[in-house]
Amino acid sequence: MSAVPSHDWIACDWGTSNLRVWAMSGGTPVAEAGSDRGMGSLAPDEFPAALDELLSPWGTTAPVIACGMVGARQGWTEAPYVAVPCPPLAPTLTAAPGPRRVLLIPGISQSSPPDVMRGEETQVAGFLALNPGWDGVLCLPGTHTKWVHLSAGEIVSFRTAMTGELFALLSRASVLRHAMAETGASDAFDAAVSETLSRPERLASELFSIRAGHLLEGRSDGRDRLSGLLIGAELAAMRPYWLGQAVAVVGAGAPGRAYVRALTTVCAQVTEARAEAVTLAGLTAAWRTWKMTQDA
Repeated sequence: MSAVPSHDWIACDWGTSNLRVWAMSGGTPVAEAGSDRGMGSLAPDEFPAALDELLSPWGTTAPVIACGMVGARQGWTEAPYVAVPCPPLAPTLTAAPGPRRVLLIPGISQSSPPDVMRGEETQVAGFLALNPGWDGVLCLPGTHTKWVHLSAGEIVSFRTAMTGELFALLSRASVLRHAMAETGASDAFDAAVSETLSRPERLASELFSIRAGHLLEGRSDGRDRLSGLLIGAELAAMRPYWLGQAVAVVGAGAPGRAYVRALTTVCAQVTEARAEAVTLAGLTAAWRTWKMTQDA
């Protein structure tokens, strides 16, 4: 057993592919662990064992506050959606069955147009905790990128774009997979963003030009062009969300940098935030709210 420093609770980010936990002293992480046992690989009755696998070596019985797909209908137990407009964190958490005290943060839903988020609401809450009074739009890049309009501490509306999933499918399972060299051709990315931002109806034909350019001209910028074309088309579709708005990108790595680069060409004000920092800040806000109800 590996003892961890004194802590009050466990923060848990449980997505489709991965599980991450942090031992928390107030709002400060003192230890962390992770595994690839995400929601997508587990049956509902397998969640307690997957969590124990990470927490048992710590010898902790502290309460767990969890966000993400763990609370989906196909997850451990469903944490029902809360409808917009609403604060990002619901006032009530959902208790998961099992020997540990595990509390799940509900997702957010929207009826028109229909949309849902689960996990991103915690990042929204964390961003607001770190940036009190901020109004504008959050862009959360990922497999399914979220655009979230915030005003007066509430989520007013949001939209989801499947750009990350489309990129993965096209780059790995389509004819374009033969033209996906890693080049870092930023000029090609910028030009591709501009193409579909101004003429999104050209997306399908421009995608095939990646294949043709590779065959006929030996071009090696296919990955950058694919990313740029898809993000440009997304920006065109999401124009009401970023036009004239303060925009913050919550992300890390190449996807986050790509969105920041694309947005800086069309937005006067773009800021960045680290995904892990806002996730922990959101989980901390949920824990503090829950703790107040226990102390009352």
